[in-house]
Amino acid sequence: MNVKTEIKGCEHLEWGMRNRLTQIIQPDGKCFIMPIDHGYFLGATHGLEQPGETVKDLLPFSDALFCTRGVLRSCFSPDFKQPVILRVSGGSSVLGDLTDEIITTSIDEIVRLNVAAVGISVFVGSVLESQTLQNLTQLVNDCENYGVPVMGVTAVGKELEKRDARYLSLACRIVAELGAKVVKTYWCESFEKVTESCPVPVIIAGGPKCEKASEVFEFVHDGLSKGAIGVNLGRNVWQHPQPVAMAKALHALIHQNLTPLEAKEVFQEAGGKE
Repeated sequence: MNVKTEIKGCEHLEWGMRNRLTQIIQPDGKCFIMPIDHGYFLGATHGLEQPGETVKDLLPFSDALFCTRGVLRSCFSPDFKQPVILRVSGGSSVLGDLTDEIITTSIDEIVRLNVAAVGISVFVGSVLESQTLQNLTQLVNDCENYGVPVMGVTAVGKELEKRDARYLSLACRIVAELGAKVVKTYWCESFEKVTESCPVPVIIAGGPKCEKASEVFEFVHDGLSKGAIGVNLGRNVWQHPQPVAMAKALHALIHQNLTPLEAKEVFQEAGGKE
């Protein structure tokens, strides 16, 4: 028996769009996305030298995979069943201006790869703000015709000090206003100010790697309690010495409504160590 998944702001979407969203967002309204798209600007970052091997044992605890078309084609078999969010923006590297992005993947390619959604970064407040917002609007226009949801990512490049509630509320609202069906953004203090002013679901980005697993459980729990529907965490999972224990604990935290302390117990029972 299929359970109808309620998704904020998506009550009147047509069937195909809702079908794709519910591949990612589970019947409890929550999701755990495993991102391995970091190579599109960082290259072979530590832990992602072989992306397929990195996530092989983590996928049972995640609801969707976030990656580029190159990694999808080269590292995963066509019988791969995990829902995929395809990274479709890029064009700059960590050595240059991270805000100078274009749309890298055509709508024909998106449809050909049969993905559940696509993801694109915007850089609100940057010199190239307008360019990245135009990228978003063009992508939404193209994807609407095929019922493909767009996840807008409120990126900040190297300016990490921008990650406060005032800035993130502004960025998330703009992304939603321009047609994204889901917004990925950073956790911050007073996170409820971000989620309450955003008319579509908000997913927490991982950001820099935390020193302790308990730090991850704390900010994820806080974000969920303040309106986020899930997380998009990569480095805090697959760069951890016990990545499977991290993935298992985060999945339980998200889908079983655990406290940070309960999540830490799951982590430790799975062999995890701070």
